[in-house]
Amino acid sequence: MKIGIAVLGAGRWGVNLIRNFLEHPNSEVLAVVDPNRDSLMAVQKQFNLNDSVILTTDWSQVQALPGLDAVAIATPASTHYTLAAAALQKGYHVLVEKPLALKLSQAIELCQLAEKQQRQLFVDHTYLFHPAVDRALRIIQQHQLGKLRYGYAQRTHFEPVRHDVDALWDLAVHDIAIFNTWLEQTPIQVSATGTVFPKPEATSQKSERTNQPAEKLADLVWVKLTYPDGFQALIHLCWLNPDKQRRLTVVGSLATLIFDEMSPETPLILQQGSSIPKGEEHNFCESAIAPQPTASITSREILSLEQVEPLRRVCDRFLNCVQTNTPCPTSSGAASVELIRILSALSKSLELGGQPLSPF
Repeated sequence: MKIGIAVLGAGRWGVNLIRNFLEHPNSEVLAVVDPNRDSLMAVQKQFNLNDSVILTTDWSQVQALPGLDAVAIATPASTHYTLAAAALQKGYHVLVEKPLALKLSQAIELCQLAEKQQRQLFVDHTYLFHPAVDRALRIIQQHQLGKLRYGYAQRTHFEPVRHDVDALWDLAVHDIAIFNTWLEQTPIQVSATGTVFPKPEATSQKSERTNQPAEKLADLVWVKLTYPDGFQALIHLCWLNPDKQRRLTVVGSLATLIFDEMSPETPLILQQGSSIPKGEEHNFCESAIAPQPTASITSREILSLEQVEPLRRVCDRFLNCVQTNTPCPTSSGAASVELIRILSALSKSLELGGQPLSPF
């Protein structure tokens, strides 16, 4: 039996969700909701939707739709909490784009509501379903990198600039989720510093999370994460950077792993080589007086990956969670709460000029 889906939001990401649910054998798109009628007409034309699919600007018109089992939310971050809460209260399973909510208390409330209603709350952390992230995790678990030293990430582009969240809340969750997955840890200390650039056009819209005018939201943010084993990750975030980057690197004593989404031919590279004299890795890690490091790169391997769209895997996993009514460990509401807890601590650090804080 197919799962009836209503997609809220027909923008860039909503269109991708519609496409995947239309193509999946276990789902049926019953409705698409978007306040912009032009977006609805564009969706109808793009997918040649039949008359049975309801296209509406009003979410309330489909809340009692016969056969509706689940709601997929791809709307601005400031609307996630309200829409997800309404859907759960109506007894629907929910797939929602990141972040789950803009306040930790709201995220926790949504988890509690999902548990009370015995419905699945699934957050679309798409990168955790990327074949490169899966392959990299296996490499790290097999200790092919040696002792992990540090990591860094760049997530930048030139627009869109959000008006409801800053660059931290818009971008950082992807890299934090990936580092947490690869390390199988969560940071014990975080810090963030940021810069606000002059906007060409001021806006009166305010961020729901901070109640700040949009022109005062940080456009450039530097994030530092420190993990229990001493591993540190530095993340560069900016939405006013002409150089679009989607790159994560983990450096180990024996090799370096590079995930570069902007290099479709070589998205995952394992660069063998050590900055420690061969045979002395143990001493370097544990001796108070380490030998002088010497750089040595011996090989560069382009790793093969399964050819599958990450969002297709997200939709498939969500539908499976609905069918079995069991949560997904990596994308459940509870898992997302931990990420929002980290983001909240980073926001506080940002307000305090980069003061290191514990997220827990």
